[in-house]
Amino acid sequence: MTGKELLYVEDALGHEQFMKKCSKNASSQLQDPTLSNYVKELEQKHNELFNKFLNLL
Repeated sequence: MTGKELLYVEDALGHEQFMKKCSKNASSQLQDPTLSNYVKELEQKHNELFNKFLNLL
């Protein structure tokens, strides 16, 4: 893996980690159960993407 590719993966990991954190915070604060469940699904999706990027290393 080139240095440029490594920087891209590290950047993507940071973005996915940030999105996981934001999704988790938002889902816990939402009062609408349907919307909260949807945001929890987004959190799970960002977790999966984080793990996929991590497996590239």
